[in-house]
Amino acid sequence: MRFLICSFDGLRPDLISPELTPNLCRLQSLGVTLANHRTVYPTETRSAFPSLVTGATTNRHGMVGNKYVDRSVSPPRYIDTSDAVLLRKLDLESGGKLMSAATLGEILASEARSLAVLATNTPGTTRFFHHKAEDVGHVRLSGHFREACTADALAEAEAGVGPLTPVPPNIEPDKAGQDWITSAFLEVVWPRYRPDVTILSYGEPDVTSHFHGTGAEATRGIIAHCDRQFGRVLDWWEAECRAEGVQIIAVSDHGHITGHTRASVIDSLRDGGFRPGIEPAPEVDVVVVPGQAGALYLAEPTEEQIARLVATITEQPWCGPVFTRTRNGIDGIAPGSLGNHLVFADHPRAPDVSFSFRADDGVDPFGLIGGTFYDNDRRAGLGVHGGLHPKELAAVGIVAGSAFSATAGSISAVPSGICDFVPTILYLLGIAQPDGGMTGRLLTELLADASKPEVRSEAFEARIGNFTQVLRRIQVGSTRYIESGLAEG
Repeated sequence: MRFLICSFDGLRPDLISPELTPNLCRLQSLGVTLANHRTVYPTETRSAFPSLVTGATTNRHGMVGNKYVDRSVSPPRYIDTSDAVLLRKLDLESGGKLMSAATLGEILASEARSLAVLATNTPGTTRFFHHKAEDVGHVRLSGHFREACTADALAEAEAGVGPLTPVPPNIEPDKAGQDWITSAFLEVVWPRYRPDVTILSYGEPDVTSHFHGTGAEATRGIIAHCDRQFGRVLDWWEAECRAEGVQIIAVSDHGHITGHTRASVIDSLRDGGFRPGIEPAPEVDVVVVPGQAGALYLAEPTEEQIARLVATITEQPWCGPVFTRTRNGIDGIAPGSLGNHLVFADHPRAPDVSFSFRADDGVDPFGLIGGTFYDNDRRAGLGVHGGLHPKELAAVGIVAGSAFSATAGSISAVPSGICDFVPTILYLLGIAQPDGGMTGRLLTELLADASKPEVRSEAFEARIGNFTQVLRRIQVGSTRYIESGLAEG
């Protein structure tokens, strides 16, 4: 039995349709759609994909955001995880502990099995899929970035399908990269290596959504293009490999909502008497990590300063749910905040205060639900993600193949998440999970003779002044998923 995971970065499940994505719909007809499938918090790519490959939430693997402040060194340093060379350096410096949970590639290598990665995401994201590929002799290929590729595989791929494609400008949808990785998989990696597990990651429609809008014509165009490339893979699977026991899993790492009102966190904090900056410096008393998932690191993170910081941001119209380290198992140490363990973000790298921008259920110009405040230099009306709106948390999940016994074309309403795929793959391969690392569950409802698990809901609330936030989660057996986090006041 072998597995192929096909990922579509930033694809909202409600954009799958017969007109736009006929091949993903074809996969749905051949398999099972996970209708209540979710990602992790923060809903950022380089938190979510580490969760995919570790089967664990952020608090276990330690990738607390696309960017974070590393306070394990003196002086603290700002880390941008899009940099594949930096990630390699950090892993070597830490004695192989870049991530604090074992990854799928490491686990497979320990069992003399293989993982191949082909991706058009950023160099750092591509490395995250299998950050030790060069150490264990596995394949990792980027459609654009040589520094993210393993050397031998790159040489073979370029000989077989041509040179790496140049990175297009952000305003231009990336078609050539998707074509290249699809061809490299079908013509080189599968015939040459036949990996036990392959991750084929299309880096779109994420970038196009950020620069054109989630429902824009350009975004719909690149979704359709990625679907056509996936159609080549699905044709191969149906003609050659379905009967050989290859299982297909289609995923996305998060959804998008639309930024409608620009805000400035730095200006708000400066008005509140802080000395903010975007990276550690002697004159900075609070680092505001750039991005749509709010991360604030204090130079002196006393309980008093954390409470002052929370009081300042909860007075702002842009402030959504707020989290600090826990006081009592529910509340955070600052009034008005919830404990960051409730969103599975309580890692040593976690910020002193994390927050989401305030989101709502407004309908954007493309007819899509979900709007939010945002903090970047782009115009309103573009796609963003990182927070706790249900449409940011919603992710694609479709499975097909002989291992999944549910009726073809069926829908599973049982809640599931991005952390659940690796535990399920390992179970089907007969490989034991590492002790204590994974938080995802075995998707028993998709397997033979499965009983439907018990599902329960829970909610947590915190207030300060006129600010109120509510976090909703859902529990399947002992596994918990985040449904939403919203604030008002």
